[in-house]
Amino acid sequence: MKRNVQIVPPEKFANLKLKNPKKRAAGIPAVISSLRHISEEMGVWKGIKVLNKMNKKDGFDCPGCAWPDPDGKRSVLGEYCENGAKAIAEEATKKRVDGEFFEKYSVEELSQWSDYEIGKSGRITQPMYLGAGKSHYTQISWEEAFELIGSKLKSLNSPDEAVFYTSGRTSNEAAYMYQLFVRQYGTNNLPDCSNMCHESSGTGLSETVGIGKGSVTLEDLHEAEVIVVMGQNPGTNHPRMLTALEKCKKNGGQIISVNPIPEAGSNVFIDPQNPLSILKGGTQLCDQYIQVKINGDVALLKAVMLMMLEEELKNPGTVFDHEFIQKHCIGYDTFLESLQNIDLKDAISASGVSEKEVRSMAELLIQKKKIIVCWAMGLTQHQNGVQNIREIVNLLLLKGSIGKPGAGTCPVRGHSNVQGDRTMGIWEKPKDDFLDALDNHFGILSPRKHGYDVVECIKAMNESKVKVFIAMGGNFISATPDSEHTGKAMQNCDLTVQISTKLNRSHLVTGTEAIILPCLSRSEMDVQAGGKQFVTVENSMGVVHKSKGDFKPASPTLKSEPAIVAEIAQAVFGNNPVNWANMSNNYNIIRDHISETIKGFENFNEKIKNPSGFYLPNGARDRKFNTDTGKAKFSVNPIPKREIQPGNLIMMTIRTHDQYNTTIYGMQDRYRGIENERRVVLMSDEDMKEKNLNNEDVVHLKSHYKGEERLAHNFKIVRYNIAKGCIGTYFPETNVLVPLDNVAKGSNTPASKFIEVEIIKA
Repeated sequence: MKRNVQIVPPEKFANLKLKNPKKRAAGIPAVISSLRHISEEMGVWKGIKVLNKMNKKDGFDCPGCAWPDPDGKRSVLGEYCENGAKAIAEEATKKRVDGEFFEKYSVEELSQWSDYEIGKSGRITQPMYLGAGKSHYTQISWEEAFELIGSKLKSLNSPDEAVFYTSGRTSNEAAYMYQLFVRQYGTNNLPDCSNMCHESSGTGLSETVGIGKGSVTLEDLHEAEVIVVMGQNPGTNHPRMLTALEKCKKNGGQIISVNPIPEAGSNVFIDPQNPLSILKGGTQLCDQYIQVKINGDVALLKAVMLMMLEEELKNPGTVFDHEFIQKHCIGYDTFLESLQNIDLKDAISASGVSEKEVRSMAELLIQKKKIIVCWAMGLTQHQNGVQNIREIVNLLLLKGSIGKPGAGTCPVRGHSNVQGDRTMGIWEKPKDDFLDALDNHFGILSPRKHGYDVVECIKAMNESKVKVFIAMGGNFISATPDSEHTGKAMQNCDLTVQISTKLNRSHLVTGTEAIILPCLSRSEMDVQAGGKQFVTVENSMGVVHKSKGDFKPASPTLKSEPAIVAEIAQAVFGNNPVNWANMSNNYNIIRDHISETIKGFENFNEKIKNPSGFYLPNGARDRKFNTDTGKAKFSVNPIPKREIQPGNLIMMTIRTHDQYNTTIYGMQDRYRGIENERRVVLMSDEDMKEKNLNNEDVVHLKSHYKGEERLAHNFKIVRYNIAKGCIGTYFPETNVLVPLDNVAKGSNTPASKFIEVEIIKA
């Protein structure tokens, strides 16, 4: 019998307060916000001690985003942002979730809490077990937990009846051990958070330039003549990026922001570490703001390239880099023919931008040669997400703006080691040469059949094809689309296991049985039989570096992620043929194995002694395009044409400023002027007038997809400067409206940025 738990966040209001949106990011308010979160969770003095170690060369890597640290000198005051301070405050909190907590609250009762309330409960301090038909978690020993997990895995009819999910905060060492165990077990069911965010980036970039990673370094951003920021809100999601944009501006560069919503962080940046910046009111970052309508990006890029082509035809050789195109690219003639077949006015109309604004953007790109395009989920989470990325590559190839200083591709990753997880082999579609290396080195036989990605995993669980679900980090229930469907699918499992630091909704929406295995956080000291250990991570620009926690763990019973993986593996296999115990005792041994099996990590333990870490090979950065032809590929990508019913709107899901992915730090969306409420709909004044709506009117949202309807109740309208015909809502509150089958072609990423919705007045 399934428990009566709340799968989606409660449909109740808090206490909405509206203020004028901010036009400047960071500054003193960011400092005050950081100190408030630190003070509330762990006290000011401890907080300052912890922050002084974050992102330092002898410290630990921020558990937040994957933005790179400077290779050379780092700030004495601190190499972190407001988001980083909030993230570490959450993990270093004094609050505890222990046996007494679970005695007091049933899973049904906890599920009635908001995601914010659940997350604020505190650190999980001991292994917990939820028995079949039981309403409360109870304490379980580590030995009993591993025995139960091992016994269940060994009892399955097929290894493919188990799924092993991974969050992007897992270290390289833990991720490598995890995927190795899963391959030895006999499946490639390794879905991860990349499937839901930048999978379209990896697919589009791999197809065109031969590597699924960006090609730029941090220094390239400083040198760029133009940086185009598309579908991204750096002020909230990657605040340290603002410093790099500021350096670009000071070096004479210009910045174009392309987004349906104007964001404070793309406008003016006040460096909180610079008194002069505070006094001056900051640096104007954005030179051009292009308010594209949702999914109008390909149309915009085509209109811009048509204008560039006009100038190139007038003055041959002055706009396009023909030497680069001839030497390093294929498909140029076919691409050019397809571009010339597009009507400029149609492209402009489809973008939602005026011709004057498009021409202004084109004129700047015509003049400049060192161009970087940065993007995030505003481009990847569409049915045509892969094509969006390929069109960016087309633009950069025309200008020869890949593989030279100050130019290239820059997908801005989220979780701090999401890129490293993929490098370590966390992927449901591994390449044969990687599996061959594992097999030859360890004497195992890895499966070749592709496994489930996130969407496929949910479908398999719904069909009762999955009996065991194990997650190393993350909040699968709140992160995934079609929330009700996903939650019910998860409840079909026999056993669900969560390796976690904090409580979240995925601990409450479970299989018949459930286990929570509490692990160390980034900032905490990791001592194993071989002494004090460190781990490594890979940032958004392909730099692998050390992360070493120095602080007392929240509980002496916590285990590290590598230790947990090792003991699960031992419960299934013992130490044959892989010696799991040796790896968990001494992480140098893990890194030696990585050296032998993954290209670019040769002499790993020696390379990582460099305090700044080391760069992994990147063919696109060196103009060595690892495609089947050895050249970068132009591609043909049609302008998307998705018709919606008259009167309906296009919804995109977004984050608040007090949120990072599914972790909700607070109830303030400070830059947008929205406080104490998450159930809101950002809507343009024009759309509000057409629908006879006023500020704070209560509405319900109904999504439409291929005849299917999904409903989310109780949202308040907020008048906002957003492109006409578009609305913005926060996730996970509106994930329930995202259809599971509405995915990007080629990457299978849920299309959370383009949902057709009907507004129903309450």
